[in-house]
Amino acid sequence: MSEKKKFTLEYELRSSPRILFSFISEPNGLSQWFADDVIFRDQVYTFTWDDEVQKAKLLSIKENKLVKFKWLDDEPHCYFEMEIVQDELTNDVALAITDFATDETRAERTKIWDNQITYLLSVIGA
Repeated sequence: MSEKKKFTLEYELRSSPRILFSFISEPNGLSQWFADDVIFRDQVYTFTWDDEVQKAKLLSIKENKLVKFKWLDDEPHCYFEMEIVQDELTNDVALAITDFATDETRAERTKIWDNQITYLLSVIGA
């Protein structure tokens, strides 16, 4: 099994950072696009998709800026982060995703994020 490596994806979104932040940090917002159900208790998010349940610890959160999670069953150096990036000149808003995958699973992970972000765009009407 090859080692997981960090990769970053960036998606341009037509949304204010404040509105976008609620969709990436709050259980209600996350359950509208990221997972079927999301519960937050004791710094741990429980994500449910169909019959699959995964738990992630909240590593850091910066208001209207970023959230960083670590899957509890993942390798120690791995995490996933969603960061709101706003261009100072144009005020364009993008969502930068940092995740980890092996060379073999990178394309699949990218496709999953592409699909999730497409769903997020439809939810926020961007």
